Amino acid sequence: MNSCGARRIVVIKLGGSVLVDDESYHQAARLLVRRLHKCSEERFVVVVSARKGLTDELERLARGITDCPNPRTLDLLWSTGEMRSVALLTLHLEKLGVAAVGLNVHETGLRCNGAADADLRIEALPGELQRAFDDHSVVVVPGFFGTLIGGTVVSLGRGGSDVSAVVLADGLEAEQCELVKDVPGYFTEDPNVHPGAKHLAALSYEKALEMAEGGCELVQPRAIVAARCAGLRLVVRSVDDAAPASIVSGDHRPTERLSDAGKNGKRQ
Repeated sequence: MNSCGARRIVVIKLGGSVLVDDESYHQAARLLVRRLHKCSEERFVVVVSARKGLTDELERLARGITDCPNPRTLDLLWSTGEMRSVALLTLHLEKLGVAAVGLNVHETGLRCNGAADADLRIEALPGELQRAFDDHSVVVVPGFFGTLIGGTVVSLGRGGSDVSAVVLADGLEAEQCELVKDVPGYFTEDPNVHPGAKHLAALSYEKALEMAEGGCELVQPRAIVAARCAGLRLVVRSVDDAAPASIVSGDHRPTERLSDAGKNGKRQ
């Protein structure tokens, strides 16, 4: 393994758009192994969503039992999808010889005050998560959920996994937060509709929010706002190491390369 200086924490979020089947968990584990070999001093918090489509399946299951499931009960059922992803990815990492551990919703340290809406306040109390790095290189945690003061599991609303990754990265003073999507970052237009769309290597928080308002749902707007408030660099990328990526930050110089991200710290 190569060393790259003092130990640093990177938060990586893997959404349902990339966790689509059993093989995708193995691919994600291989991505993390490559990163560890590239820089042995990096430590990773991996925030995972439920497998693609599973949250909808669980809601249909609930509504097949009762037309009006209690939101608290529905959140509890939904959380089993994220916990399944935590366990599966951790197992694949263990198979590859990585010192990895999976944490549950309560161990992750995301505390919420309020309901799952725009006014929801989330803070990170990552003491237990930080202690996990004493014996592990990779800590896998569920996205999309936090806990209320009394311990009740509560969902964070649409795009909540992006938000939870950003809040954890800020609380851990991580070097950066990487959001892994099914596309290699931002484009001037939807590349699936417009083949000539240009990739954006770097953009400001304001530009990312403007694009979100225009219908580009690549990153949850609340996550972008939270990153801007924290001065946290976002790297929006795909699982393909060779593909380009987009850096969202307060310093959006187009000449900055992905390989330079994080070298100068996370604060802008």
